[in-house]
Amino acid sequence: MDLDELLFADEEENVPTNNVVVEQDPWVVLIVDDEKQIHQVTKMVLQDFEFDGRKLEFHSAFSAAEAKQVLQQQPNAALVLLDVVMEQEDAGLQTVRYIREELKNTAIRIILRTGQPGQAPERTVIMDYDINDYKEKTELTTQKLFTTVVTALRSYRDLKTIEKSRSGLEEIIKSSATLFELQSMKKFASGVLTQMTSIVNLHKNAIHCSFAVTKGVEDIYILAASGDYASNQDERARDVVPEHVLGEIELAFLTKKSSFASDRFVIYFQSKMGMENVIYMNGFKELSEWERYLIDIYCTNVSVAFENIYLNEELESTQQEIIYTMGEITETRSRETGHHVKRVAEYSRLLAIKYGLSEQEAEVIRLASPMHDVGKVGIPDAILNKPGPLTQEEFEIMKTHSNLGYEMLKHSNKQVLNAAAIIAQQHHERFDGSGYPHGLRGEDIHVYGRITALADVFDALCSDRVYKKAWELDRVLDLLKTERGRHFDPVVVDLFLEHLDEFLVIKELYREQR
Repeated sequence: MDLDELLFADEEENVPTNNVVVEQDPWVVLIVDDEKQIHQVTKMVLQDFEFDGRKLEFHSAFSAAEAKQVLQQQPNAALVLLDVVMEQEDAGLQTVRYIREELKNTAIRIILRTGQPGQAPERTVIMDYDINDYKEKTELTTQKLFTTVVTALRSYRDLKTIEKSRSGLEEIIKSSATLFELQSMKKFASGVLTQMTSIVNLHKNAIHCSFAVTKGVEDIYILAASGDYASNQDERARDVVPEHVLGEIELAFLTKKSSFASDRFVIYFQSKMGMENVIYMNGFKELSEWERYLIDIYCTNVSVAFENIYLNEELESTQQEIIYTMGEITETRSRETGHHVKRVAEYSRLLAIKYGLSEQEAEVIRLASPMHDVGKVGIPDAILNKPGPLTQEEFEIMKTHSNLGYEMLKHSNKQVLNAAAIIAQQHHERFDGSGYPHGLRGEDIHVYGRITALADVFDALCSDRVYKKAWELDRVLDLLKTERGRHFDPVVVDLFLEHLDEFLVIKELYREQR
């Protein structure tokens, strides 16, 4: 197994499940062909098709012009089965260009089907057009059509997972900065409701409501609300909030706990001064595992922001706590060992000091290095938690986590997040230039990336994984020596080995509890 593959750890966190079955939206499939029989046969063959718990919803177009109209009406289409020759010999190919270049839709999977392969040679089409498969109509038997559609939908699903995860985390990171600027509790609460709505998937026709409430001396009062309740600020919750919703809010205050159900959640916050607040939201689709993680991380920020409003003097320390918590996203989503990011943070800080960096810069690395794998939030579970070796295609997807992490973090002007962006992108670069994503060499790799790379690999190899036992220390040290000047900066390796006893103290301090 490649050394990099060893670093993609699996540690599954138990996530509460419920028995509520929520009907999922179907996969939208567009059939574009000027032969009516092709539409009929395709629908007949795939009429009972189901993938990932979702059925198919077909839309037909009999020309390239009709296809453009349907594509505009169905922006979330997952797959298009596209004829090449229709009203013009290259109508299908022009439709491909329209999808990729004008609509800028890179997610939809495009399968070309042709009855006249001589007019559109496969090699030329594959090279010149951004399509995902090319089939002659005569070769698409029932089984091959089924297989082709499954493959296309699986690819589309994984791309959308990456896109949604990245967008959700970017929204959280960008909104985190604004939370601390909102000194008005009412504006703050309203902003929280708006941002949480952007994270969850609301049912198309669901009755949706959300409340931010605070517990006063004698009663519960509304800070902010959505929809029909938006004008009820400062009113008593019992005079406005529906009875069944009020019951769940009161239970949260009573138990001082948050709770999730299939279509709603109740988040409880308490400040150090004893101020208690609750966020309630309903009307969304059942949350996926990664969506719950996004909400958990966002609510950590919200909790600290509540504290900021009540306790301005503690702002700096609580901001640092948020940043560190954000670094644990991957630890809670993948099957990473429990204290992996803590050890990497402390190893990185100590290495920075030994390297000659200032105490302040070493502290920046300590806070930033836990976010080295934050981009894994955009990697599908099927790949992230695969117990066996990854295929080449899966590994290429896995490698995208470096740039995903960078894209998520690069927009901030905060020193720690800037450092985290560099580390996320460069911690898989190799000193000899054979790493990824950019093949940087030597000191072209930022010192933050060179330091974190060694800290991450050392801890990954010293820890148990689903697919391997922890390596013996001597074996790990032999690898570090072998990779000196190849994978790792020789200076960083020498400093690590010279002060090995200090690093082993950290390893013991944060060892896994059996």
